[in-house]
Amino acid sequence: MAYSPASGSYSRFRKLLGYLRTHRTVTIAGIVTLLGVNLLGVYIPLIIRDGVDELQGDFNLDRLLALVPLVLVLASVMWVMRMTSRMLIFGVGRRVEFDLKQTIFEHLLTLDPAYFARNTIGDLINRSTSDVDNIRRLLGFAVLSLVNTFFAYGFTLPMMLLINVRLSLMAIAVYPLMLFMVMLFSDRLRVQQGDVQEALSHLSELVQEDLSGIGLIKIYAQEDNERRAFRVINDRLLQANLKLAKTRNMLFPLLEGLASVSLLVLLAFGAGSITLESTAPMPAGSLTVGSFIALILYAERMVFPTALLGFTLTAYQRGEVSIDRIETILLAETKIRDAADALVLDPAEVQGWLKADHLTLTYPGAATPALQEVSFQIAPGETVAIVGPIGSGKSTLANVLPRLLNVAPGQLFLEGIDVTRITLDSLRRVIAYVPQESFLFSTTIRENVRYGDPLRSQDEVQAAAQAAQIHLEILNFPQTYDTLVGERGITLSGGQRQRTALARALLMDAPILILDDALSSVDNQTATAILHNLSQGSQRKTVIFISHQLSAAAIADRILVMDQGRIIQAGSHQDLLAEGGLYRSLWDRQTLEAVVRS
Repeated sequence: MAYSPASGSYSRFRKLLGYLRTHRTVTIAGIVTLLGVNLLGVYIPLIIRDGVDELQGDFNLDRLLALVPLVLVLASVMWVMRMTSRMLIFGVGRRVEFDLKQTIFEHLLTLDPAYFARNTIGDLINRSTSDVDNIRRLLGFAVLSLVNTFFAYGFTLPMMLLINVRLSLMAIAVYPLMLFMVMLFSDRLRVQQGDVQEALSHLSELVQEDLSGIGLIKIYAQEDNERRAFRVINDRLLQANLKLAKTRNMLFPLLEGLASVSLLVLLAFGAGSITLESTAPMPAGSLTVGSFIALILYAERMVFPTALLGFTLTAYQRGEVSIDRIETILLAETKIRDAADALVLDPAEVQGWLKADHLTLTYPGAATPALQEVSFQIAPGETVAIVGPIGSGKSTLANVLPRLLNVAPGQLFLEGIDVTRITLDSLRRVIAYVPQESFLFSTTIRENVRYGDPLRSQDEVQAAAQAAQIHLEILNFPQTYDTLVGERGITLSGGQRQRTALARALLMDAPILILDDALSSVDNQTATAILHNLSQGSQRKTVIFISHQLSAAAIADRILVMDQGRIIQAGSHQDLLAEGGLYRSLWDRQTLEAVVRS
């Protein structure tokens, strides 16, 4: 997912305001507090000015003792208000961070699986953490800095001009040059920050992928290759960071140096304007000692917010890049959604009747359809096996039934209703689907089995495990159903993971069950027993069993044979053997392989 700038800085600024809108009360409170800080910051030098001028004419110890505590009290109040403003504004940044992470996560849950096939998990994680953190800094540090700079210029500069226009203008004469330097470096900083974020995403992708496949890396002894790959990407990140650091280290000292020039100007040209006469009228352009001190204090107050423009710029450039990267996620839309007039199915009324009518599906960018003119009917309670060579479209068909892939209207029906007119939630509640990859969460076996309904009782969990032929093995584990399965179920064997995933689907008691090669790691005898149990009893389900295990598929009521996206044969096991064709070829090959292995 490449970095793609938004339409402009204005659109990004509007996004920032949108992030703040929810927390405008706290933001306004922080800004008002910061306003108080700046008002005190303007008032304190005036007190010092008047005090110095009074003491210059007639030194009075009592006046000095009264002046010092007043300044200390005001400075303390100013410090408390400054800390309060920082906590409020930084707190807004944290709240926006929370909101963004929640929004991104909830939005990702709405996207269809194809989106995650196009975008790597590592990059999505990086955008949801590192980029959100950049925006949090922008809405904390940068907002505080910009508001403080605005107030500093709005209150401090007028006071400087009231004291002495000539010296004040000379002191701020370097500021337009500072703004020019900021604009000069602006685009370079944005591009370099984008390069850093992209390199960081690539590094996250590699780490996530390698840690997930650590077993495979060790089996094939590819540690050295992975080290080299990591070093290349890590070096790319290092170079991107060094380029960004070089630009920043060129800009910031320039800004700080230029900001300090204003103090030197005051000292060089203001000292000669000081008059020791405190009585009016004063010579034109002259300053009292107190006014000169106040002017220096004001100029010093201007140095920090002006120099801080560089750091604020970096935060803003980083935030702009991150806004673009986050909005790329939030603007992604799923193609699979409820129709405006979608119906809600009552699971109690669904018997499990399915129909496909010339079902055709082509993956985006593909030259040929993955499913071509597929038609069939499956009766309630019927067990149908779907077999065929690899790439024949079996898994695509399995993903189409619960609308994990988008399907055009008028091609697929459940209970006679077009699936595109059924709400996704109610459709998926009546279809229990066990995919090829039996994903388990890093929790206990019990929680994995009742993931679809966390309130199910232990007896119900055990009944589902028994139907999946995994109960007795679970009892042999040290903590039985409280056994932690590890990340992605790593502590269980492949067959145990598949049967645990099957138990999870069975616990939902949906009228339709789809097994997409979900028993490939289970021996034929166990797989056959599972299918036999599913097809028996008064509460039998409609079972669609996709498998390469033809001996298990042979017990199905009916077998559909697929090749190149089409159903080319259909019938019972005996009928298909008698008919010959692809099914007979697959059966003979598997029988021969079984003989050779024995």
